[in-house]
Amino acid sequence: MNNRPLMLSATFVRNANRPGRYGDGRGGLGLGLLVRPALRGGVSKSWTQSVRIDGRPTSLGLGRYPVVTLAMARERALENARAIAQGRDPRRSARVVPTFADALETVIGIHAPHWKDRAGSERQWRASLAAYALPRIGDKTVDAVTSADVMAVLLPIWSTKRVTAGRVRQRIGAVMKWAVAQGLRADNPAGDAISAALPRTAPVQRHQRALPHTEVRAAAARVRGCDASRGIRLAFEFLVLTAARSGEVRNARWGEIDRDGAVWTIPAERMKNGRGHRVPLSDRALEVLDEARELAVAGGWGVPVGERPRHAPEAPVGTLARPRCRRRAARLPLQLPRLGGGMLGRPARGLRARPGARQRRPRGSRLPAQRPVRETPRTDGGVGCVRRLKGTAQP
Repeated sequence: MNNRPLMLSATFVRNANRPGRYGDGRGGLGLGLLVRPALRGGVSKSWTQSVRIDGRPTSLGLGRYPVVTLAMARERALENARAIAQGRDPRRSARVVPTFADALETVIGIHAPHWKDRAGSERQWRASLAAYALPRIGDKTVDAVTSADVMAVLLPIWSTKRVTAGRVRQRIGAVMKWAVAQGLRADNPAGDAISAALPRTAPVQRHQRALPHTEVRAAAARVRGCDASRGIRLAFEFLVLTAARSGEVRNARWGEIDRDGAVWTIPAERMKNGRGHRVPLSDRALEVLDEARELAVAGGWGVPVGERPRHAPEAPVGTLARPRCRRRAARLPLQLPRLGGGMLGRPARGLRARPGARQRRPRGSRLPAQRPVRETPRTDGGVGCVRRLKGTAQP
């Protein structure tokens, strides 16, 4: 049989007896009939498909004729072409492709044990994706999610909730990268492919106000001379002297202080970067600690665990004022009362405030009601407020 048709037909396939490869025409998706001499005489016929996978020419076997008919071969060629278009390798064994929602659970299970705040981070992941991503792509398989789908998730919140949108994009990308690593797709639809398509609405970066180092001495003197509680003044001064974070100061343990060596060793579990940190203590810092020990009777900052007097309130004003913190009272060796007003006119760097926020006296507090946080020193001879330490209780 010498005549080669433009497209294969069932009759041609059945009667073909000359060795060679016969293609199924331009629309055949690379399908061809391969005719080869048989070992026992005659010819054998099988189906092949010429494709490009990852840019490399590849030949896929689709079965032998007549077990696989022309119609079946064409259907298999179409399935392979679809898989390649979706970034999958049709040579790999068939597997169940999970939906985005199922893949999200897998990704959270992989990363959660390594999150510093496991419960909080997992809750944020689930809440953000449940609110914005799952309604749109939750039921889609990970290999079917496109850049257009991710754009549809992000565009409604990209300009109004930029920070949230960025986190949603990063978390979608984490799921997609997992799918790429599993061989379920070839690209990340939340990656660079949509960067140029999203509006450029980066917020203006505003730095926190900073206190010039030349004014630190005067500021510390004003703190020591203000009418705030003694515990607040000592805690604030110790924070300034050690350049530590407020949480590190408020949760410090007496066992971390080497009085003889004048070193404060903060363990890794209490450090933001997860590494232990040694802080040299100046003479004044040691004096502050000595004064803090005297506050054990008053129930203020500097009360070690197990040394709280019986008459001290169970929920002192400060980080233990909220119900959630009451449960942690036994674990907090040092308590820092609420940071009061009338301390410092110019906020120190790193101490955040809520300008204009109304401050109320918490229930059970003996501190006077506080005034709104001021951005500038008062001009009436008084002393303005200092920004509250990050992590202290809010009313």
